[in-house]
Amino acid sequence: MDRMTAHRTALAAAAVAPLLLTVWAAGPAQAHGAPTYPVSRVYACSPDGAQKGSTACRAAVAANGAPFTFWDNVRVGGVNGRDRQVIPDGKLCSGGLPAYKGLDLARSDWPSTRLGAGTRLTMTYASTIAHTGTFRLYLTKPGYDSSKPLTWSDIPARPFAAVTDPPLTGGAYRIGATLPAGRTGHQVLLTIWQNSSTEDTYYSCSDVVLAAAGSSSAGHTPAKSPSASPASSATAARSGRATPSSSAESPSAASSSAAGADAATPKAEGSAAPGSTPVASTTDAAAGGPSAPLLAGGAAAVLVLTGGAALVARLRRR
Repeated sequence: MDRMTAHRTALAAAAVAPLLLTVWAAGPAQAHGAPTYPVSRVYACSPDGAQKGSTACRAAVAANGAPFTFWDNVRVGGVNGRDRQVIPDGKLCSGGLPAYKGLDLARSDWPSTRLGAGTRLTMTYASTIAHTGTFRLYLTKPGYDSSKPLTWSDIPARPFAAVTDPPLTGGAYRIGATLPAGRTGHQVLLTIWQNSSTEDTYYSCSDVVLAAAGSSSAGHTPAKSPSASPASSATAARSGRATPSSSAESPSAASSSAAGADAATPKAEGSAAPGSTPVASTTDAAAGGPSAPLLAGGAAAVLVLTGGAALVARLRRR
């Protein structure tokens, strides 16, 4: 290698190195996430979801025009607490994003989780990297009609639970709360995660079927989820984002106000009978958080490395 070629190679390497650092730093900065228990519509109907083949999920994907591959990315920037002003009626579950419009279909057969009204709940909210912010949980008002689009008039002005800066453990936030009493039947649990370390706000809808506290359909504990399939891991690797891991940790309280064990974790069932509401499987119910939170950043770094190597090789041939 002559002196001029060596000089060009050194210059190329120097130019690529800062870019690599920038991409690696920026890759995992986004706080992607969504509830896997009670299972959210976007996760249940994603390629990783156990209920993706349900009637509602097939209809949602058809209406969407594309699968919900990036189920952890229903986020809107710059909302800053102005949810009711920024997110239109009828588009609460998609955050008003056209790429997720299938989540807003008004139907009663969405994959759902059975819970007991007025009982303790520990939400599992999968996320790729820890970020500060506040989770606000809302349950639809009495009289909610699932045959009509979900609007802000269906959502109480105040959340029934709000938890700020819970720890991210095992790839998920565990958010403890007590469900409102006096609700039965099909309801929607709207979760809003407003980041304070980024400008993003995340929206998700989890369909739940509530039974009166103390009834035989409430208070069951699901079994641990089975190991994640190689297909799910491969899907995550190809899409550049993480998949909930198979380990199901014991839920811990997200704040002092949410302390205590989940006394009413519902029994998770398999496929539902025709015409009934599908219930979340044990995989959805006990899923943890992403097993590889740096996949996105790593994939980006590989792309830049490849481009950098090509650039250096081209200069050397000159």
